[in-house]
Amino acid sequence: MPVPENIDLAIKYNVALPRYTSYPTMPYWDVAAFNKTDWKQTVKRSFKESNQQEGISLYIHLPFCESLCTYCGCNTRITKNHRVEEPYIKALLLEWALYKNIFGQKPIIRELHLGGGTPTFFSSENLKMLISAILLHTDLHPDAAFSFEAHPANTTVNHLQVLYDLGFRRLSLGIQDFDPKVQAIINRQQSFTQVQTVTSQARRIGYKSVNYDLIYGLPLQTLHGLATTIQQVAELMPDRIAFYSYAHVPWIKPGQRLFTENDLPNAEAKKKLQETGRALLHSYGYLEIGMDHFALAGDQLFTAMRSGHLYRNFMGYTDQHTQLSVGLGVSAISDSGYAFAQNVKNVEEYLQLVKQGELPVFKGHLLTTDDLVIRKHIQNIMCKGETTWNHHLEPCVSLFTGIDRLQPLADDGLIELNSWGLKVTPLGKGFLRNISMALDTRLWADKQAKQLFSMAI
Repeated sequence: MPVPENIDLAIKYNVALPRYTSYPTMPYWDVAAFNKTDWKQTVKRSFKESNQQEGISLYIHLPFCESLCTYCGCNTRITKNHRVEEPYIKALLLEWALYKNIFGQKPIIRELHLGGGTPTFFSSENLKMLISAILLHTDLHPDAAFSFEAHPANTTVNHLQVLYDLGFRRLSLGIQDFDPKVQAIINRQQSFTQVQTVTSQARRIGYKSVNYDLIYGLPLQTLHGLATTIQQVAELMPDRIAFYSYAHVPWIKPGQRLFTENDLPNAEAKKKLQETGRALLHSYGYLEIGMDHFALAGDQLFTAMRSGHLYRNFMGYTDQHTQLSVGLGVSAISDSGYAFAQNVKNVEEYLQLVKQGELPVFKGHLLTTDDLVIRKHIQNIMCKGETTWNHHLEPCVSLFTGIDRLQPLADDGLIELNSWGLKVTPLGKGFLRNISMALDTRLWADKQAKQLFSMAI
C-alpha cells in the first residue's frame, strides 16, 4: 500500500477554509447591498453579452430523497411521497419562464445539469416532462453537454434511456465507500452489483462519460476499506472520479450529529486516507484534475486541463464555460458574471413565490471591481495551477495585500512566487485551497470568531 508523505505539512495547513467554487464565498456576500432589481439587470446584461457566443448554463436542483445520507451537506427534503414531483416540476417551469422573460430572446443551452437531492427520485416520465418543457423554445449549442446525478440503488434502465434520448451523455454515481460498516453509519447503501449494473447499462445505451463520487474521511473509514473500494471501482473503470474530503459541518447539517467526532479519522489519519487514495488512483491510470478530481486520459475534463480550458463553478470543475449560469429550484445558486444569487431554501416558500410570479431569490452579492480581479486569480489557481498579475493594469490593493500572504507558502515549497505571478508546484497541488485563501481578501478582513467552513483535511 502506498506510503503517504508530507503529513507534517498537511497538519500545518489543516485550517478551516472554503472550497472556492466561487469568489467571494457565500458567507462573505454583501447581502445588504443586493436586491432583485439589480440581479435582473445583471442577468439581462450577461445574457445579451454572452448568449450568442457561449450560450448559458442551467443547473436544476431536485431536492427530494427517500432517506437521509447523514454525511450529506446538500439541501434536501426527505420523503417517500412521490406526489411532490409534479407540483415541484410546475414550479421549476414557472421559474424558468420568469428568466426567459428577462432574457427577451431565445436562450442557447450550453450546459444542463440535474443535481440534488436525488434526481432519480423522480420518475423517468416526470423527468421527460421537465426536460422537454425546459428545452422548448430554446436552441442547443453545438457543444451542449447534459449531465445528471444518480443514485445506484434507484436508477433504472428507463431513467437512463429517457435521459439519453433527451440529450444526456454523462451521469455521476454517488458511491462514497463500499465498506458495509461505513455505508451503515452514513445511511447510504448501494452494492457493488448495483453500481456495476447501472454503469454497464449506461455504457450500453451510449453514455460517453460515467463519473463516480468517492469520499475520504468518513466515519469508521479505514485505509484497508478505502483501498478495497478503489480496487472495486477500478474494475469498472469510470471515466472520471471525484475524490472528496468529507466536510464535517454539524452546525450547518444536524444529520451529521448522528455520529460523533470519535467516529471520524483524526487529521493525520485522514491525510493518510487522502494520499493512499490518490496514489491508488494514479496507479490505475487516473490523472489528477485541479482539486479532488481525477480522469482517464481520454476524458474531456483531462483534455480541457491540458488545453487550458478547465473551469470551475458552483457545480465544480467543467470543460464548458458560460458567463451566465442560471440555477433553478430550491436553494439553487445563479451566477451572472457580475453577481451571485441564491434561491430560498424551503420548498413551500419556493413554490409560493414562483406561483406569485416572483423570482425566488432571497440573497445575493454584486461583484465589485476588486472581487472580479481576485475571482480571476483564484479561478486561475484552481484550474490552471498558476496566475499572473500586472501592478499597472490591475490597480487592486486587495490583490497585492494577498500577495504578501503568499510568501510563507512559497517558503514551504507549495508555490513558485515572483513579482509577476505564481505557479503551483507538484507538492502544492494538494494545497490549492490554502493557496487561494491567501488572496481571499474578504475572508481575511472578517472578524467573526465562529467557524464557517470545514477543515482542509
